[in-house]
Amino acid sequence: MSVANTGAASQDACYISLLGLAEYFRTSQPPNIKKCIQCLQALFTFQPPSKVEARTHLQMGQVLMAYTCNINLARQHLEQAWNISEPLMNFDDVKFDTASLLAQLHLQTEQSSHAKAMLRRAVELSQNNVYWHCKLLLQLSQIHANDREYSLASDLLAVGAESAEEAGATYLKVLFLLSRAMILMIERKTNDVLALLNSAGQIIDNNIPNPHQKEYLKVFFLVLQVCYYLALGQVKTVKPSLKQLQMSIQTIMAPNWPSDEVIFGSNQLEMFVWLPKEQLYVLVYLVTVSHSMMAGYMDKAQKYTEKALTQIEKLKLQEDKSILSVFKVILLEHIVMCRMVMGNRELAIREIAAARDVCLASPHRNLLKRHSAQLHCLIGLYSMSTSFFEHAERQFLVCVSETSERDLKLFANLNLAIIYLRTKREADLKQILDAVSTENTHTYSSQALMGGFYYVQGLHAFHKNSFHEAKRFLRETLKMANAEDLNRLTSCSLVLLSHVFLSIGNSKESMNMVTPAMQLASKIPDIHVQLWGSAILKDLHRMSKDVQHEKEAYANHVKYSENLIADQRKCVQSSHHELVNWFQGDPPVTSGASLASLLPVAAAETSTTAATPQFGQFY
Repeated sequence: MSVANTGAASQDACYISLLGLAEYFRTSQPPNIKKCIQCLQALFTFQPPSKVEARTHLQMGQVLMAYTCNINLARQHLEQAWNISEPLMNFDDVKFDTASLLAQLHLQTEQSSHAKAMLRRAVELSQNNVYWHCKLLLQLSQIHANDREYSLASDLLAVGAESAEEAGATYLKVLFLLSRAMILMIERKTNDVLALLNSAGQIIDNNIPNPHQKEYLKVFFLVLQVCYYLALGQVKTVKPSLKQLQMSIQTIMAPNWPSDEVIFGSNQLEMFVWLPKEQLYVLVYLVTVSHSMMAGYMDKAQKYTEKALTQIEKLKLQEDKSILSVFKVILLEHIVMCRMVMGNRELAIREIAAARDVCLASPHRNLLKRHSAQLHCLIGLYSMSTSFFEHAERQFLVCVSETSERDLKLFANLNLAIIYLRTKREADLKQILDAVSTENTHTYSSQALMGGFYYVQGLHAFHKNSFHEAKRFLRETLKMANAEDLNRLTSCSLVLLSHVFLSIGNSKESMNMVTPAMQLASKIPDIHVQLWGSAILKDLHRMSKDVQHEKEAYANHVKYSENLIADQRKCVQSSHHELVNWFQGDPPVTSGASLASLLPVAAAETSTTAATPQFGQFY
């Protein structure tokens, strides 16, 4: 053997030994990261070949990112790995792994433009490697979506679907199609979403031979289909899809179902998973909560929320993924609205504070940036329900100014309209109703929200004593609510219609409306409609000289009033009530101080004329 060959063999042995030692220290219990880094650093003293040097720089970057806070040093090593590997042929794994990690690192330092530039270059270079090309396209489209650059994200996903199709990777193609449908849904491109879902659905049914991958894609497809219908307020239409989704997730979560590693680990082009099954399980709970709340089943919504939150905490103990915090915030946002419908406002403000804490704990406060408008909206609803109308108005105005989501803006504006109605600000009310009408005439909004818009107009007409006009609007609301089983909208419309008929002296029609309203309100349960309806029933029974039923209605009204007053006292004594004063910047971290001496307690009235304002928020 020549001296040169002996030297090379000896050098190779050194590389292997040092790499082995580095891995030994990294996997020790506990890991000895300092010695691991020293072993990798020692490799550079041997002036290794370019590929070994690039790979070592990549490993250094990986270790520094995973185990230390030294972002700058991690970046230096990854940049060196990229500079060395970029021109090298047949070195794709190191080259593109480095690009992917560098992009993640840029995101950690809030430099998304750098991350996009890095990935765009890597996407360009990876066109002959389908696996890396698709992986990098997904990563880049995710960053554009996070930055609300939805058209760019959609275009990249379309490229990914074409690349997967050219490679004959049907499973991967469907993932791209469904991901693109999700982006188009955010953009409210209704027709395009339907076309993509239909296309993906046919491929899932006919062209995915692996039954486990087929079931997984079906869950993704059904989640999107359910969200699509819910976004349009089609609570009744969605039921078959939701039931199918719940059955599919039970299949995937069964004990005999193979692990994700087994299903997706054999073929490189099938190693792509939208969400692991444990997270899908939580997501199905989340969409079920959303459906229950929209349909007016508050008890169901509470039950599923508790189950989902328990599951999230279990998963967080295993690995605290950021998406679990996203799920938690959305669940809390839903349950807050349920609590307020049921009259549990003190619980609601506690859960708003819990949502705030999750947002503040997220890296770079990213969740707060995304959910600030929703938090302001929830605090606005809470402020309304506790009769702090000035605070509520300011909260809704902040929400409208911060959000670009059309439905959230409409939701906040409808609640602003009710505030202006209750505080007799006719000019402001007219302005906002005109604006809502103009904005939503030519767009396909949620059926629930548009039904709510007609309801608010009916309430406005009622307050102006324009009873015929009120009936016209409320019948339109009822038509929309009944078509899609929107129970809360139905009960609110019925109780207001009952009040309209009572006001014009038609006690028979008034009773015909208030009776089903109270039945529905009891089923939901909705304390505001119950309070209002019991006041109407008391007056109706008095008019018909039915003393016994009048006493019962009065007793019920007093019971609902006392429950709300007791809850109001708890609210103003809660430290979290201070959140009503948050209008900009980070929300305050509330402590245990009592605010009871500073804030009024609103008493509930017992006559029908005073009961109308007790129904406040449009949820």
